[in-house]
Amino acid sequence: MTHLLDTHSFIWSAFSPKRLSKTARTAITDTSNDIIVSAVTFWEISLKCALGKLELTGTTPEELPDIAESMGFEMLPLTVTEASSFHRLPHEAHRDPFDRMLVWQAISLQASLITKDPDLATYANDGLIICW
Repeated sequence: MTHLLDTHSFIWSAFSPKRLSKTARTAITDTSNDIIVSAVTFWEISLKCALGKLELTGTTPEELPDIAESMGFEMLPLTVTEASSFHRLPHEAHRDPFDRMLVWQAISLQASLITKDPDLATYANDGLIICW
């Protein structure tokens, strides 16, 4: 199965795996699964670091793609098709543009989204599968 990590799930898997649920840890460590990290996640982390909303200890945002690759994760670019079709995702109650794009990418890929965010469950009717 293919799983897309949301931003906090990626950070936790890299630096604090015990913060992940047992289900999420199992999915991430199961070598038969494809685990993906989106460029959107790296963008969000970089922005939050620049704004002082996130502090990474012992690493920089530029080092995170290498860390992800060393963990066996695949990198997912943001495609022109995903960006231009994003308007089709219903607004629902969730307004965070990073989370919404991750939801859209997961739906587009028919991948589950590994996330703890309960608000994203509102997208289940739109095809989102959540793993937590």
